[in-house]
Amino acid sequence: MKAAGAATAAAGNDEWISNKEAPDPEVLPHLPGYHILIRPVAIREKTKGGILLPDKFKDDAKYLTTIGRVLKVGELAYADHDKFKGRAWCKPGDYVVYGKYQGDKFFYKGIRMLLLFDDQILMVVPDPADLDPNYLDIDK
Repeated sequence: MKAAGAATAAAGNDEWISNKEAPDPEVLPHLPGYHILIRPVAIREKTKGGILLPDKFKDDAKYLTTIGRVLKVGELAYADHDKFKGRAWCKPGDYVVYGKYQGDKFFYKGIRMLLLFDDQILMVVPDPADLDPNYLDIDK
């Protein structure tokens, strides 16, 4: 695992998105603790109707992007029964929302990833395209 380095240490999560075409690594790192491994997802480039979004919209949405796909959950994540009531908040494959400046950023096999604590997940969404940070429906 290679650390992101000082140059990207202050980068917001909106700047920490890998090419969506690059596949996930086949082998993921072992997570021995309370961490959740996240791959941030790119913002949508088109509306549901296929209209290309203008650069201004994409720049605004990119600034607010805090959505990622869970790749792996640490072996101790959600183990605190009092805190989590015996239920995991997310599982691999889920799309989750997290705080803008939360998580440790790093490259793993050329893919940008985030490492969050289990309680830093704010919500789970069925489809990241359903979240519109600007509350704007261009198709209407």
